[in-house]
Amino acid sequence: MMTQVSAPGSNTNGTPASSTDRSAAEPAGTDAAQSAIADFGIDTTTVSTAEAVRAYLARVRGGEIGSLPALLGLVVLIVLFSVLSDVFFSLNNIANLLAQGAGQTIIAMGIVYVLLLGEIDLSAGTASGVAGAVLAMHYVDNGNLLSGMGNTVFVLFDALLVLAAVLAGLLRIWPGVAMSLLGVVLTVCGFHANPWIEMLLAVCVGTAIGCITGFLIARIGMPSFVVTLALFLAWQGAILQLIGQGGVLGISSSHVLDEVANGNLSVVGSWVLFVVGAGGFASVTLVGHFRRRAKGLVTQPTSLVVLKVSAVGVLAAVATALLSVNRSPSALIRISGVPYVVPIILVLLVVGTYVLNRTTYGRHLYATGGNNEAARRAGINVVRLRASAFVICSGVAAIGAIVYSSKVGSVDPQAGGLNTLLFAVGAAVIGGTSLFGGRGRVADAVIGGAVLAVVSNGLGLLRQPAAVVSIVTGLVLLLAATVDALSRRRAAATGR
Repeated sequence: MMTQVSAPGSNTNGTPASSTDRSAAEPAGTDAAQSAIADFGIDTTTVSTAEAVRAYLARVRGGEIGSLPALLGLVVLIVLFSVLSDVFFSLNNIANLLAQGAGQTIIAMGIVYVLLLGEIDLSAGTASGVAGAVLAMHYVDNGNLLSGMGNTVFVLFDALLVLAAVLAGLLRIWPGVAMSLLGVVLTVCGFHANPWIEMLLAVCVGTAIGCITGFLIARIGMPSFVVTLALFLAWQGAILQLIGQGGVLGISSSHVLDEVANGNLSVVGSWVLFVVGAGGFASVTLVGHFRRRAKGLVTQPTSLVVLKVSAVGVLAAVATALLSVNRSPSALIRISGVPYVVPIILVLLVVGTYVLNRTTYGRHLYATGGNNEAARRAGINVVRLRASAFVICSGVAAIGAIVYSSKVGSVDPQAGGLNTLLFAVGAAVIGGTSLFGGRGRVADAVIGGAVLAVVSNGLGLLRQPAAVVSIVTGLVLLLAATVDALSRRRAAATGR
C-alpha cells in the first residue's frame, strides 16, 4: 500500500487547496510566528526611549543599581565642598585631585578581578610596596641589587622569582612565567639605573607575587583571607628588610620617575588625548549600536546613545580646556596640560573593560564568581582562572606602586601599608563592585577612587584632622557595603 504525499499548496487528494482552506490554515501559522516573536522579542525588537527608561528604573527597583549610588554621592560631595571651600574648584586643585588618589585607584582596578570571584586580597597593598621598594633600590644602587640587598637576601629574592615562575607553569599561566623569569634576568644581569627598566622590574615583581598568592589559594585550596593576611605581614616585613628601619629611598631625582605622577602632557598632547579618547569612545559605542540595529538585536534607543556619547564628549572637552590653561602661581613657570596619570588610568580602564566584557576570559570570570560549582561543571578551568585573577591583581598593584611612589617622591618602610589597601578595596566596593562576587566593573574602581579622593581632598582643604578623614571614609565604605547587601537581597527577592 502506497502513501500519497501531497504537494505544497494542495489537499491530501492532490487537488489545489482552495483559498478558503488556506485562510483557515493561516491563523495557526500566524499564532505560531507571533508566539516565536514573543519568546525571542528581547533579542529581536527595539525599544523606545520611554521603554528604555522604564526598564532601567525597573532594574534599579529590582536591586541592579550598579555604580548609581557612588555617582550620586560623588555629585553631592563635589557640590558640598564647592560651597564650603573657594579653593576646591581651582585649576591647581583639580589637577592635584586627579593625581592624589591615582595610585590607590589603580590598585583598586586590580582588586576588582579578585572581588568578582567573591575572594579578597589583603596583601595587594604590601605587594605593591615590595614592588616599589625594589624599584627604588634598583635606582638608588644604580642597578646593583646584590650590593643593596646583601648576598642572602638577594639569593632568596631571586629564588622567590624562580619559584613564582615554576608555580605559574604548573598553573599554565604563561604570562606569569615570562614576567617572573624576566624579573630574574633584570636582577641578575645588573643593568644600570634606568627608569624604564625599574618600572618593568616592579611589574615583574608584582606579577611574581600574584603567582605565589594564586597558587596557594587556587591550587592548594587555602582561604584567600588567611593567605593574603599572612602575606600582608610577610611582605610588610620584606619591605622593612629592603629599606631598613626608618630608611627612605628617594626617586624624585629621576626626571622620568618623578613625571609619572607629577608631570603633565603638553597642551597639544592634551587635545590629542581628547580626540583619541572621546573619538574612540564615540566610535565604539555608535558602531556597536548600529550593528545591533542592523542585525535586529535589542539595543538602546539611538537618541539615548547619542546623548551619552555627547555628554562624555562635552565633559572631556571642558576638562581638557580647563587643564590646558596655565595654572602656575608664578609668572616664571608655566604649568598646563592633562596630568600623565589620566592617560595611564584610561589605558588600564579600556584594557580592563575589554577583557571583562569582550573576551571569553571575562565571561568565565563572571560565571565563576556567580556560581563556582556551575562554572566547573560547564568545563571552565576554575583553578587556573582563580589563580590568574590574583596574578592580575598584584601586577596591576605594582603599576599603582609606581604612580604612588612617583607622587610622594620616595619609598619608605610603610609603603603599601597603613590605609593604602583599605582605600583600594574601599574604592572598588564604593564604586559598585560586589563583595559577594559576580558583579562589578573596572570602571567601578575609578568611580570609587574619585569618591575617596574628593573626600580626602575636600576635608583637607577644610583643615579637618586625619581622625575626621578616617571616620568619614569609613562611614562611606560602610554605607557602600550596606547598599550592596540590600541590593543583592532585593535582587534575590525579585528573582533577578
